Amino acid sequence: MARQSKAQRILTHGQVWTALDRLAERAGMSPSGLAKRSGLDPTTFNKSKRITADGRERWPSTESVSKALAATNSSIDTFVQLIGDGARSLQSVPLLGLAQAGGGGHFDESGFPAGRGWDEVALPQASDEHAYALEISGDSMKPAYRDGDIIVVSPGTPIRRGDRVVLKTSDGEVMVKELKRRTTRTLELQSLNPAQADRTLDAEDVAWIARIVWASQ
Repeated sequence: MARQSKAQRILTHGQVWTALDRLAERAGMSPSGLAKRSGLDPTTFNKSKRITADGRERWPSTESVSKALAATNSSIDTFVQLIGDGARSLQSVPLLGLAQAGGGGHFDESGFPAGRGWDEVALPQASDEHAYALEISGDSMKPAYRDGDIIVVSPGTPIRRGDRVVLKTSDGEVMVKELKRRTTRTLELQSLNPAQADRTLDAEDVAWIARIVWASQ
């Protein structure tokens, strides 16, 4: 029984090709379109090429997989997530380092991801099509978030008192706080690190605010 259980965990030919099909689907392409985008022969990923003429399984090369990931701006972690039955419960969302979020050009006026510099990561599905992820750097938000944690932000999710939020000021400052109180005139924000001071901002000084809906901890 132990040997059978171990064998079931081996990566299969079908799983790898399914992951490539899903990679193409997420990018809005056919397998042949993905191959062309990757600089490969258009038939490289075709289903007719996955079994040789004598009935042997043909596996994609590591080079072709690497080129497909580069063509779709995807990571190897994303590819692994696309393998197996659980892949459909995941969603690829734009990813940016929190330290870079304050730079110009990463968000539009509504606080949605925009411009260049974004990577992507596969995470549990969010109902908001504009959801994105930010990677925490440093320890300024301990104990709530640690260096390397990833938070998912949903601009379309309603915000209530006590929610953790990401907001950007009209001066370009991006911060992660807990919303203590919100009126038509002010926002009272509590720092996640007890050693840091809380903030109160005029509502007119806030460019946008969005709720944090998930964190990888």
